[in-house]
Amino acid sequence: MKILIAEDEIELQKSMATYLERDGNVCETASDYKEALYKVDLYEYDILILDINLITGSGLDILKELKKQHKNTATIIISANSSLDDKLEGLDLGADDYLTKPFHLAELNSRIKAVLRRGKFGGTEKIDFHEISIDTRSRTAFIDENPMSLTRKEYDLLLFFVTNKGRVLSKEIIAEHLWGDNSDLADNYDFIYVHINNLRKKLTNAGAKYIKTAYGTGYKFIED
Repeated sequence: MKILIAEDEIELQKSMATYLERDGNVCETASDYKEALYKVDLYEYDILILDINLITGSGLDILKELKKQHKNTATIIISANSSLDDKLEGLDLGADDYLTKPFHLAELNSRIKAVLRRGKFGGTEKIDFHEISIDTRSRTAFIDENPMSLTRKEYDLLLFFVTNKGRVLSKEIIAEHLWGDNSDLADNYDFIYVHINNLRKKLTNAGAKYIKTAYGTGYKFIED
Protein backbone atom coordinates (compact mmCIF):
# COMPACT_ATOMS: atom_id res chain seq x y z
CA MET A 1 0.00 0.00 0.00
CA LYS A 2 0.94 3.64 -0.24
CA ILE A 3 1.82 5.05 3.17
CA LEU A 4 2.69 8.53 4.44
CA ILE A 5 4.77 8.62 7.63
CA ALA A 6 4.43 12.00 9.38
CA GLU A 7 7.07 11.82 12.12
CA ASP A 8 9.64 14.43 13.22
CA GLU A 9 11.99 11.96 14.93
CA ILE A 10 14.09 11.28 11.85
CA GLU A 11 15.64 8.01 13.01
CA LEU A 12 12.22 6.57 13.90
CA GLN A 13 10.84 7.88 10.61
CA LYS A 14 13.58 6.14 8.63
CA SER A 15 13.22 2.92 10.63
CA MET A 16 9.48 2.77 9.96
CA ALA A 17 9.89 3.49 6.26
CA THR A 18 12.64 0.89 5.81
CA TYR A 19 10.70 -1.78 7.71
CA LEU A 20 7.38 -1.18 5.91
CA GLU A 21 9.01 -1.03 2.47
CA ARG A 22 10.38 -4.54 3.06
CA ASP A 23 6.75 -5.67 3.17
CA GLY A 24 6.15 -4.28 -0.31
CA ASN A 25 4.68 -0.89 0.63
CA VAL A 26 5.50 2.46 -0.98
CA CYS A 27 6.43 4.87 1.82
CA GLU A 28 6.65 8.65 1.72
CA THR A 29 7.73 10.76 4.68
CA ALA A 30 7.01 14.17 6.19
CA SER A 31 9.24 15.62 8.89
CA ASP A 32 7.03 18.44 10.15
CA TYR A 33 3.44 19.69 10.21
CA LYS A 34 3.65 21.84 7.09
CA GLU A 35 5.16 19.09 4.93
CA ALA A 36 2.59 16.56 6.18
CA LEU A 37 -0.31 18.93 5.52
CA TYR A 38 1.05 19.71 2.04
CA LYS A 39 1.28 16.02 1.12
CA VAL A 40 -2.12 14.92 2.44
CA ASP A 41 -3.67 17.86 0.63
CA LEU A 42 -1.96 17.09 -2.68
CA TYR A 43 -1.75 13.27 -2.79
CA GLU A 44 -3.86 10.22 -2.00
CA TYR A 45 -2.63 7.65 0.52
CA ASP A 46 -3.97 4.30 1.67
CA ILE A 47 -2.79 4.96 5.19
CA LEU A 48 -1.28 7.78 7.23
CA ILE A 49 0.99 7.11 10.22
CA LEU A 50 0.69 10.35 12.16
CA ASP A 51 2.61 11.68 15.15
CA ILE A 52 0.33 13.98 17.15
CA ASN A 53 3.16 16.21 18.36
CA LEU A 54 4.90 17.37 15.19
CA ILE A 55 7.52 20.12 15.46
CA THR A 56 5.55 22.89 13.79
CA GLY A 57 1.97 21.91 14.59
CA SER A 58 -0.49 19.32 15.84
CA GLY A 59 -1.24 16.10 14.03
CA LEU A 60 -4.82 16.49 15.22
CA ASP A 61 -5.17 19.47 12.88
CA ILE A 62 -4.14 17.22 9.99
CA LEU A 63 -6.89 14.79 11.00
CA LYS A 64 -9.34 17.70 10.92
CA GLU A 65 -8.18 18.58 7.40
CA LEU A 66 -8.65 14.98 6.21
CA LYS A 67 -12.14 14.99 7.66
CA LYS A 68 -12.89 18.34 6.01
CA GLN A 69 -11.78 17.02 2.62
CA HIS A 70 -13.73 13.75 3.08
CA LYS A 71 -10.65 11.70 2.23
CA ASN A 72 -10.71 7.96 2.85
CA THR A 73 -7.13 7.78 4.12
CA ALA A 74 -6.88 5.35 7.03
CA THR A 75 -4.93 6.81 9.95
CA ILE A 76 -2.88 5.38 12.80
CA ILE A 77 -1.83 7.90 15.44
CA ILE A 78 1.55 7.40 17.09
CA SER A 79 2.53 9.45 20.11
CA ALA A 80 4.66 9.36 23.24
CA ASN A 81 1.65 10.82 25.02
CA SER A 82 -0.55 8.03 26.37
CA SER A 83 -3.21 10.47 27.64
CA LEU A 84 -6.72 9.06 27.28
CA ASP A 85 -8.03 12.50 26.27
CA ASP A 86 -5.57 12.75 23.35
CA LYS A 87 -6.41 9.21 22.27
CA LEU A 88 -10.16 9.82 22.36
CA GLU A 89 -9.84 13.14 20.54
CA GLY A 90 -7.83 11.51 17.78
CA LEU A 91 -10.32 8.65 17.40
CA ASP A 92 -13.24 11.10 17.44
CA LEU A 93 -11.58 13.00 14.58
CA GLY A 94 -11.51 9.84 12.47
CA ALA A 95 -8.27 8.04 13.37
CA ASP A 96 -8.54 4.26 12.99
CA ASP A 97 -6.04 3.25 15.66
CA TYR A 98 -3.64 4.65 18.27
CA LEU A 99 -0.17 3.37 19.12
CA THR A 100 1.85 4.67 22.07
CA LYS A 101 5.63 5.09 21.76
CA PRO A 102 7.80 3.15 22.11
CA PHE A 103 6.43 0.31 20.01
CA HIS A 104 7.77 -2.60 17.99
CA LEU A 105 7.77 -2.15 14.23
CA ALA A 106 6.20 -5.57 13.83
CA GLU A 107 3.23 -4.39 15.91
CA LEU A 108 2.88 -1.28 13.76
CA ASN A 109 2.87 -3.45 10.63
CA SER A 110 0.18 -5.70 12.12
CA ARG A 111 -1.95 -2.67 13.06
CA ILE A 112 -1.63 -1.33 9.50
CA LYS A 113 -2.80 -4.61 8.00
CA ALA A 114 -5.71 -4.84 10.43
CA VAL A 115 -6.84 -1.28 9.65
CA LEU A 116 -6.65 -1.89 5.90
CA ARG A 117 -8.57 -5.17 6.20
CA ARG A 118 -11.35 -3.42 8.11
CA GLY A 119 -11.52 -0.52 5.68
CA LYS A 120 -10.40 -1.00 2.11
CA PHE A 121 -10.64 -4.81 2.05
CA GLY A 122 -13.90 -5.20 3.98
CA GLY A 123 -12.33 -7.16 6.84
CA THR A 124 -10.73 -9.88 4.76
CA GLU A 125 -7.30 -10.71 3.36
CA LYS A 126 -8.86 -12.09 0.17
CA ILE A 127 -10.30 -9.89 -2.55
CA ASP A 128 -12.41 -11.37 -5.36
CA PHE A 129 -13.48 -9.83 -8.64
CA HIS A 130 -15.26 -12.40 -10.80
CA GLU A 131 -12.63 -15.02 -11.70
CA ILE A 132 -9.77 -12.96 -10.18
CA SER A 133 -8.78 -13.65 -6.57
CA ILE A 134 -6.10 -11.69 -4.68
CA ASP A 135 -4.54 -12.80 -1.39
CA THR A 136 -3.15 -9.67 0.26
CA ARG A 137 -1.25 -11.60 2.94
CA SER A 138 0.81 -13.71 0.54
CA ARG A 139 0.72 -11.02 -2.21
CA THR A 140 -0.45 -13.53 -4.79
CA ALA A 141 -3.20 -13.48 -7.41
CA PHE A 142 -5.21 -16.21 -9.12
CA ILE A 143 -7.51 -16.50 -12.13
CA ASP A 144 -10.01 -19.36 -11.87
CA GLU A 145 -7.81 -20.65 -9.00
CA ASN A 146 -4.76 -20.80 -11.28
CA PRO A 147 -1.82 -18.77 -9.92
CA MET A 148 -0.72 -15.74 -11.92
CA SER A 149 2.96 -15.09 -12.51
CA LEU A 150 3.24 -11.40 -11.62
CA THR A 151 6.15 -9.12 -10.84
CA ARG A 152 5.90 -7.06 -7.65
CA LYS A 153 4.78 -3.96 -9.56
CA GLU A 154 2.27 -5.93 -11.63
CA TYR A 155 0.75 -7.29 -8.41
CA ASP A 156 0.62 -3.78 -6.91
CA LEU A 157 -0.97 -2.49 -10.09
CA LEU A 158 -3.61 -5.25 -10.17
CA LEU A 159 -4.51 -4.64 -6.52
CA PHE A 160 -4.74 -0.89 -7.19
CA PHE A 161 -7.04 -1.47 -10.16
CA VAL A 162 -9.32 -3.93 -8.38
CA THR A 163 -9.71 -1.77 -5.27
CA ASN A 164 -10.49 1.22 -7.52
CA LYS A 165 -12.66 -0.62 -10.06
CA GLY A 166 -14.88 1.64 -12.14
CA ARG A 167 -12.72 4.69 -11.45
CA VAL A 168 -10.60 6.38 -14.13
CA LEU A 169 -6.98 6.34 -12.96
CA SER A 170 -4.64 8.78 -14.66
CA LYS A 171 -1.07 7.78 -15.45
CA GLU A 172 0.06 10.39 -12.90
CA ILE A 173 -2.05 8.82 -10.13
CA ILE A 174 -0.80 5.34 -11.02
CA ALA A 175 2.85 6.44 -11.08
CA GLU A 176 2.53 8.35 -7.81
CA HIS A 177 0.80 5.40 -6.11
CA LEU A 178 3.36 2.82 -7.23
CA TRP A 179 6.53 4.87 -6.82
CA GLY A 180 5.61 7.66 -4.40
CA ASP A 181 8.04 10.58 -4.31
CA ASN A 182 10.33 8.82 -6.80
CA SER A 183 7.73 9.11 -9.58
CA ASP A 184 8.78 12.75 -10.02
CA LEU A 185 12.19 11.57 -11.22
CA ALA A 186 10.75 10.06 -14.39
CA ASP A 187 11.10 12.04 -17.62
CA ASN A 188 8.01 10.34 -19.07
CA TYR A 189 5.51 7.62 -18.24
CA ASP A 190 6.84 4.89 -20.52
CA PHE A 191 7.48 2.71 -17.46
CA ILE A 192 3.76 2.91 -16.61
CA TYR A 193 2.76 1.78 -20.10
CA VAL A 194 5.15 -1.18 -19.88
CA HIS A 195 3.73 -2.43 -16.56
CA ILE A 196 0.12 -1.90 -17.65
CA ASN A 197 0.65 -3.60 -21.01
CA ASN A 198 2.36 -6.59 -19.36
CA LEU A 199 -0.40 -6.94 -16.78
CA ARG A 200 -3.13 -6.51 -19.41
CA LYS A 201 -1.52 -9.21 -21.57
CA LYS A 202 -1.41 -11.68 -18.67
CA LEU A 203 -5.04 -10.97 -17.78
CA THR A 204 -6.23 -11.09 -21.37
CA ASN A 205 -4.47 -14.39 -22.06
CA ALA A 206 -6.52 -15.83 -19.18
CA GLY A 207 -9.75 -14.32 -20.51
CA ALA A 208 -9.94 -11.48 -17.97
CA LYS A 209 -10.32 -8.41 -20.20
CA TYR A 210 -10.97 -5.71 -17.63
CA ILE A 211 -8.30 -3.04 -18.17
CA LYS A 212 -9.74 -0.41 -20.48
CA THR A 213 -8.05 2.68 -21.87
CA ALA A 214 -9.87 5.92 -21.12
CA TYR A 215 -8.43 7.86 -24.04
CA GLY A 216 -6.78 11.10 -23.03
CA THR A 217 -7.38 10.50 -19.32
CA GLY A 218 -5.96 7.17 -18.17
CA TYR A 219 -7.18 3.66 -17.46
CA LYS A 220 -10.27 2.02 -15.98
CA PHE A 221 -10.82 -1.47 -14.55
CA ILE A 222 -14.34 -2.47 -15.60
CA GLU A 223 -16.38 -5.28 -17.12
CA ASP A 224 -17.18 -5.30 -20.84
